[in-house]
Amino acid sequence: MRPLATLAGVASTADLPATAAAERVTTLELFFDLVFVFTVTQLTAVLTHDLSWKALGHAMVMLALIWWMYAGYAWLTNSVSTREVRQRAILLGGMAGYLVLALAVPDAFDGSGLAFGIGYLIVVSVHASLFIWTASAQSSRAFLGIAPYNLFNAMLVVVGGAIGGTAQFVLWTVAALLEWATPWVANRESQSSFVIAPAHFVERHGLVVIVAIGESVVAVGIGAAGLPVDAKLIAAAVLGLLLSAALWWAYFGADDDEQAVRALGAAPAERQPWIALQGFGVAHYFLLLGIVLVAAGLKKAIAHPYDEFSAAEALTLGGGVALFLAADVVFRTLLGLGRSPHRAVAAVLALATIVVGATVNPAAQLAVLVVVLAAALAGERTSDRVSA
Repeated sequence: MRPLATLAGVASTADLPATAAAERVTTLELFFDLVFVFTVTQLTAVLTHDLSWKALGHAMVMLALIWWMYAGYAWLTNSVSTREVRQRAILLGGMAGYLVLALAVPDAFDGSGLAFGIGYLIVVSVHASLFIWTASAQSSRAFLGIAPYNLFNAMLVVVGGAIGGTAQFVLWTVAALLEWATPWVANRESQSSFVIAPAHFVERHGLVVIVAIGESVVAVGIGAAGLPVDAKLIAAAVLGLLLSAALWWAYFGADDDEQAVRALGAAPAERQPWIALQGFGVAHYFLLLGIVLVAAGLKKAIAHPYDEFSAAEALTLGGGVALFLAADVVFRTLLGLGRSPHRAVAAVLALATIVVGATVNPAAQLAVLVVVLAAALAGERTSDRVSA
């Protein structure tokens, strides 16, 4: 991904601290993202082990909880420098909380729910302390309207993890829904008071997306483990890599990241937090869920690329690609980057490939998905040239 800090000059820097607009994503933030993506990897493991609707529901609830707080840390480091020793030490505490979460994810609904809840409470508490004590006065005041909701929902997660069973799923679902509803039920004027540094914000979310897409490449390697490296396996593995590359191209190609910086920076200051919340928060939740599904589907596909592929496995792979593309279209629309009709059509066609996977084999489905994505991106590029 191209460094975005150099684009800060094209973004609106009104009301930003003197150094915020030019701030780059730090290596500590990238380190934090690696721990977060390990948590996402564990969600992929949950689905790989069990491709039932129940397991999908569990994964969706956990991702909703996890992504809400990751977004919270992205907003935090957008307002707070992490160059001082004290701030770095406290942030490492948040990373430790995420590591506990990651370790608890595989059995979170079967015995390790309390550990997940305690890890989550640590993540929330560290975030709140850093935001209130070290952010700018304006951002701290804005966060005070949200902090009580975060802590209440974290306690729901702890209680649910301790109880287990159906009550756990209900309480965690309620906590996730309350969290994502917080900006609308809390003081809306306070929410609009958050200050956004566009270049840093876009780069931070872009980095976590590219690391998550890298997980789908790792899934290819895991799926191939123990298999003879012959021409058939190599062909299937390359198709898996091409699919991951197409997802990368859809998100980062054609300088979309630069356009996102400009779009976010050009928005009125009071609108920026809401665009960030809906585009980088809600839309990216479904985008990441799509990546999780693709990674789980790739693991299954590469493990037996020319054998029978169940309907659930084909749905996981094709549905994951469709969800990623649909979320990307919504994201681009929210930022005014275009409605992307080619991507919308590709999302529908990705669902149609489920029939190919279920009736032919996973390698055939992979090949069709790669062709669909390549055609959509090529057609979009041709349309852009014609309109220009």
